Amino acid sequence: MDAASLLLGLLLGVLLGAAVALGVVALLSRRRPADDALEPVHESLDHLHRLLAGIERDRATAHGELREQMGTVGQTSALLRQETAALVTALRTPHVRGRWGEVQLRRVVEVAGLLEHCDFVEQPSSTNDEGAGVRPDLVVTLADGRQVVVDAKVPFTGYIEAVQATDQAVRDQRVAAHARQLRTHVDQLAARRYPTAFRPAAPFTVLFVPSDGFLTTALEAEPALLEHGFARDVVIATPSTLLALLRTVAHSWRQERLARDADQVIEVGRRLHARLTTLSGHLTRLGSALGTALTRYNETVGSYERSVLAAARRFDDLGVGETAVPAPPEVEAVVRQLRPAPDDDVLPADDEPVTDAVPIADAVPITDALPRPDEVPLRRLPGLGRPSGAG
Repeated sequence: MDAASLLLGLLLGVLLGAAVALGVVALLSRRRPADDALEPVHESLDHLHRLLAGIERDRATAHGELREQMGTVGQTSALLRQETAALVTALRTPHVRGRWGEVQLRRVVEVAGLLEHCDFVEQPSSTNDEGAGVRPDLVVTLADGRQVVVDAKVPFTGYIEAVQATDQAVRDQRVAAHARQLRTHVDQLAARRYPTAFRPAAPFTVLFVPSDGFLTTALEAEPALLEHGFARDVVIATPSTLLALLRTVAHSWRQERLARDADQVIEVGRRLHARLTTLSGHLTRLGSALGTALTRYNETVGSYERSVLAAARRFDDLGVGETAVPAPPEVEAVVRQLRPAPDDDVLPADDEPVTDAVPIADAVPITDALPRPDEVPLRRLPGLGRPSGAG
């Protein structure tokens, strides 16, 4: 309407200017009746008339479009008002309100990408320790198999009434009623004892509030609402805090599992140390037995040479035997003893020279060393079921 008034004023100004111009022309025509001198004035007036006609047409078109747009805005506002009223009416119904909370909860879990780390089951049925049947909205199963129970049935009729209230006193009353409804729901949720129905589960139940505004408005009237829930093992969570809560619980359980695994590693290490101690004792006794066996072998060879080979060589001297009786050589070797680990925990190389070996043969130079266990060829002796070292 302001644009139309402006155009109308402009039109009136132009008409007034045209009238003044016509008056001036009339006066001039009286003084100078020559028609040729008034021809430029007539052309200017015709141009002005065409210009004013175009402006009027544009104004009428713009006015029509503006009226059409205002009608469309009015229709959209009426439709939005109807839809808002229908939504408010629907949210007052407990079934629709609960379903909306469940949909919001599912979207928060899926959009946040929690499925990469957790799995969840919607509305599972179970029985608590008192024998009562329970059915939460969501049970989130974390990576280590533990579960977190989430309930999304939150009353917010008082919140809707507080938003619609125009009087501040009425709004304060509705906000207080909303806080009382939420507090009552916390008590009811604690009485259901969800953690005892789903084991292993967190020792608390998550009360999911579909909007941050619901909780903020309730805290205005009752600031101790969160502490009231904590005292009853109920955690009130909004969409912005639910994901952080689940990830915090998963991290704490992961740390607990790592600590438990560390205890198992310590126990396995203790057992391995005991077994290594036993094996070291066996190796020490085996080395002593090998040393004793080599000493007895050398003594036997010496006795054989002194007592038997001396008589056998006489047969060789008399030409009785075709070949000489071979003399068995003595075994000249050392047995390597086990050494304690050095202080810097650096293990010696396999080819490190032996410095702590104990000689077996008295005053006999060391010409060879015993082969390593993995270099000794194994063969199966006749009549025995276990392989033994060759030689």
